[in-house]
Amino acid sequence: MSAEAEGTGREPSPAEPETEVRDTVGVPAAAGKPRRGAGRFPMVTRDTARPEGGGRAASGGAPAPARQWPLLAVLGTVGLGLLVTAFDAFRFGLLLIGLALLGGAGLRWFLPRVGMLAVRSRFTDIVTYGLLGCVIVLLALMVQPKPWLEIPFLDDALHFTVRNG
Repeated sequence: MSAEAEGTGREPSPAEPETEVRDTVGVPAAAGKPRRGAGRFPMVTRDTARPEGGGRAASGGAPAPARQWPLLAVLGTVGLGLLVTAFDAFRFGLLLIGLALLGGAGLRWFLPRVGMLAVRSRFTDIVTYGLLGCVIVLLALMVQPKPWLEIPFLDDALHFTVRNG
């Protein structure tokens, strides 16, 4: 019985020839013999790999919250930022949210295991968390009235779009 048939729990039919695959990238050619595929990934995905660093942040004996402390730290800070925003201190709340995302990028960069904070590859997570955090912090600093940060070309672009819109 072939490995494919064993995994599906069915016997191969007599009309189905058994194909021997020598490596993970083997693709059956017209003659039925495996040949090397064009890419480095298999033609059929059988399982999903855990993201790099996606293991538990603490040992398996620790309680569930302790195993996921990086994610809980980021989510807790975002929740606190939303609460502060709800109490009409929107600038401080948005700064907390942006800093939480920047902190998540830092945790993803420096820690080998961050639990469920690892969603994609390490590079993609760092870029995503970092860019979103920077944008939110910059917008919080530039929000009207009385902005704490003024970037002249952005101000000119805003006035240009509003005037010509």
